[in-house]
Amino acid sequence: MANSNLANAKRTKNDEFYTQYSDIQKEIEAYLDRNPDVFRSKVVYCNCDDPFESNFFRYFVLNFKKLGLKQLITTSYKPSPIANTQLQLFGDDKTLTKSKGRPKINANKFIINEVHDIDGNGEFNLKDIAKQLRANKHNEWTPLEGDGDFRSDESINLLKQSDIVVTNPPFSLFREYIKQLVDFNKKFLIIGNMNAITYIEVFPLLKENMVWLGNNYKVNAGAMFFEIPEKIANLEQVREIKTSESGKKVYITRVQGIRWFTNLDHGRRHQPLQLMTEAEIIKFSTKKPFEKYDNYDAIEISLVKNIPSDYKGVMGVPVSFLDSYNPDQFEILGSNRGVDQDPNKIYGRGSYLNGKEIYKRLFIRHRKK
Repeated sequence: MANSNLANAKRTKNDEFYTQYSDIQKEIEAYLDRNPDVFRSKVVYCNCDDPFESNFFRYFVLNFKKLGLKQLITTSYKPSPIANTQLQLFGDDKTLTKSKGRPKINANKFIINEVHDIDGNGEFNLKDIAKQLRANKHNEWTPLEGDGDFRSDESINLLKQSDIVVTNPPFSLFREYIKQLVDFNKKFLIIGNMNAITYIEVFPLLKENMVWLGNNYKVNAGAMFFEIPEKIANLEQVREIKTSESGKKVYITRVQGIRWFTNLDHGRRHQPLQLMTEAEIIKFSTKKPFEKYDNYDAIEISLVKNIPSDYKGVMGVPVSFLDSYNPDQFEILGSNRGVDQDPNKIYGRGSYLNGKEIYKRLFIRHRKK
């Protein structure tokens, strides 16, 4: 039941899971610690975010000067249930064409080129941005011609203008989304489910160190708390109900197995795993020797902490190994799902131990020193 909201979203293609501001802030700090200039003079594109509600937009616009951004582009998706509803702050968009009957729901585009305190209260906040947008001074707020889908020509043209993409893409479209970013050679920091590592579009990227997991995986034991619209809120899974600045209810749900996927460097991925020798693990942990798979020459490691520091051969480890993966210490050879390689190799499809198939495994070995 822990992932019932996520599973329902996949079935209905209803992916309005909104990332909390605190999670965005904590994750990005890790990249700034590694390189304070990682965002400096860069165009950041949040292409799956309703600017009226997105905490990605909120974070980057409020930290625009601190990060040294050149430009922030944010676009929404037309079917969003909250598009054009949070107008108390931004006011009515005068660029939208009035339509007969029910108001037209538009996909919107915000382009931020400049931020500063314009109301004279001595601080910069979203109200200042709202005033600048309404006055259309140095910043732009316009409806998109299409529906805002990241695969549309309109969105791709904006992608081409960007340097770094940061967002929470639709869970149901993650394969297509990450492939597009790689095809256009973009830097990115995005959220996805841990199961995505076995996708044929994703695993080869992890294997070749073109993509890796983000920094903030230990928070909430690998789970994340998301804000969700009332229409998809399963009250049995809602952990908290808050009230937003506009006075509406915000439902908070917990989703297990969520990770940040990125190709931006952070310090944790270069920290080596501290490991015991094979003899020490047998003596203090497993109490028995490691077993080899029935169908190829590799040993089964059920816990990451039990990876022996002195074993020279191939080891099968849980996918959670990627949370601690240091590419200077290990190399990834393949997986037992056959998603990336010739099944005739030793790490082909399926892995068996004492006649029973083992769950998802990555096959690794120590790098030669």
